[in-house]
Amino acid sequence: MLIFFLNAFPFLLLAQLKVESWETSNDKTMLLSKKNIVSSANDAAEVIAINASKKYQSVDGFGFALTGGSAQHIIRMSAQERKKLLNELFGNGPGQVGISYIRVSIGASDLNEYVFSYDDLKAGETDPELKHFSLSQDEKDVVPVLKEILAISPNIKVMGSPWSAPVWMKSNQNVQGGRLKDEYYSAYADYFVKYIEAMKKHGIVIDALTVQNEPFNDGNTPSMQFLAKEELRFIRDHLGPNFKRKNIKTKIVLYDHNCDAPEYPISILADQKAAAYIDGSGFHLYAGQTAAMSKVHDAFPGKNLYFTEMMAVSKDGGFNTAYPVGRILIGALRNWSKNVILWNLAADPGYNPHTDNGGCSICQGAVTIDGDYVVRNLAFYVIAHASKFVPVGSYRIESSLTTKVSNVAFLTPEGKRVLIISNNSAEPQLVKVVEGDQSFSYTINRGSSLTHIWSL
Repeated sequence: MLIFFLNAFPFLLLAQLKVESWETSNDKTMLLSKKNIVSSANDAAEVIAINASKKYQSVDGFGFALTGGSAQHIIRMSAQERKKLLNELFGNGPGQVGISYIRVSIGASDLNEYVFSYDDLKAGETDPELKHFSLSQDEKDVVPVLKEILAISPNIKVMGSPWSAPVWMKSNQNVQGGRLKDEYYSAYADYFVKYIEAMKKHGIVIDALTVQNEPFNDGNTPSMQFLAKEELRFIRDHLGPNFKRKNIKTKIVLYDHNCDAPEYPISILADQKAAAYIDGSGFHLYAGQTAAMSKVHDAFPGKNLYFTEMMAVSKDGGFNTAYPVGRILIGALRNWSKNVILWNLAADPGYNPHTDNGGCSICQGAVTIDGDYVVRNLAFYVIAHASKFVPVGSYRIESSLTTKVSNVAFLTPEGKRVLIISNNSAEPQLVKVVEGDQSFSYTINRGSSLTHIWSL
């Protein structure tokens, strides 16, 4: 129980209010650990005012990319240890973190052992009718792992993203770079439909898909460039109408690249015919600032925003969660994102697997898996500070900005308040949280992240 004081009457005892607090500290002594907050009567420079009556966007969830490599490591664990890990990641009970959103690649990403699409052919062959379409590669690992996840969390959202179209559809006939040839726009739209329908046969609903992962990036293996004018035409004239004809309810999300080019989604959404098929825009943060998401929101407030990828890795043995929690998690959510998906869910100690000549060789997983041995890394705790406490259907609510700590607040469907705070400054900070006539003050250490939960 905590004691709270009115600002005007610092020695007047208020009704007691329960605040549940969880911390991850820079020195690892607290790793998403329950913390007893001792309220301070001292004045705080950092005052966060909560207004639960002012709501912003609803929350779709938090999670990671279940890459082919992630699924490969998970499926190779013993059944007992795999079940234990998946329950910890996707369950909502004690000791579990409640991941609620998963991103998967449509075909291979650069974190697969090798490159494949669902319609690979010999050089010179084409298949515009997609007679050779097959999910056989994903059925080895991604599909069975997703089925086990769905058994734990039946309502988890799944987003699909392609790194490349099949080689025979591309201008350069290469897995890396190139563009989608004009004559295959219709076939590629059919490719997406076949993927969604094939996954549905496995009991896996693709809630949303992005049209192209990182459309400016031609250096990944695999990868494909997709200029804004091309993506506009593809959605407006092919993918959108195809989804409508086939009664596909999967959301179409455009862009799916860095926060340095908000003009890309804005230019597409300005086309009313294309915009009619589009749910929203996806963003990464390897360049730019999350404020770019608000620029898109301000231009098209009726369209949703999604944060679809970013690495958050430990550097030089440090464990400062405050920087990624503040820059990525809080930054995206304060700029209208409905979700936060970080990059790779799992890798081995050597950051494997990845494709050759363009695959990411430094992509640490949220968990490191070595046989049945599991290590939880920085990204695990970054997402857990939200996923464990902010259920799908919550709303971001108003919380005032401060100068030295970052914060974002939510109202859950059960009426609980959730406040996520990070301190990336060089010193501990005394913070006061105020809602109405009640408040509490405490010190957050440098490099630490805290999640507070309370009810009025």
